[in-house]
Amino acid sequence: MINEARSQKVDGGIEPASDGWFVVNVRDTAWNTHHAFGAGCVFESRDGARFPELGINISVVLPGQPLCLYHSESAQEDFLVLAGSCVLLVEGEERPLQPWDLVHSPAGTEHVIVGAGDGPAVVLAVGARHATEDLRYPRTALAERYDASAEEDTPDPKVAYARFQRPVPGRPEYWDSLPWA
Repeated sequence: MINEARSQKVDGGIEPASDGWFVVNVRDTAWNTHHAFGAGCVFESRDGARFPELGINISVVLPGQPLCLYHSESAQEDFLVLAGSCVLLVEGEERPLQPWDLVHSPAGTEHVIVGAGDGPAVVLAVGARHATEDLRYPRTALAERYDASAEEDTPDPKVAYARFQRPVPGRPEYWDSLPWA
């Protein structure tokens, strides 16, 4: 029998404090904000209950904000736009995205999603997890136009993100405009 996970209050919301099943609403889970990469919730706990097989989160980006840096990895990722407008940068191309568009990114696909339009975009991200992850952050002119490029080609996320501060726990200032608020 699998037990229900314990939850704990942390800065920005609640998170699981142990392994097991649980139910949490997006509005209640722990949120982080970042000046360059918007806001997001991660349903797992980095210190306690990790999801070993599947990563899942919801991110909110304002127009011009990328979800992260342009990259490729050794695991499949999929993204579903829930609200707002985005631009997908994928394999050197740009594609507009609107609500209910799904992006399938097989392992090895260079990609990033950037907020567009006139308000927040909400994106659900789901990705497979591997014991060893092969990351690559290429420097590209396309991603540079969106401030979503590493300054140099690197496989090391610490190098790629060196110029950015860490996200801070908490909800974004536009929280009340989001669907679950």
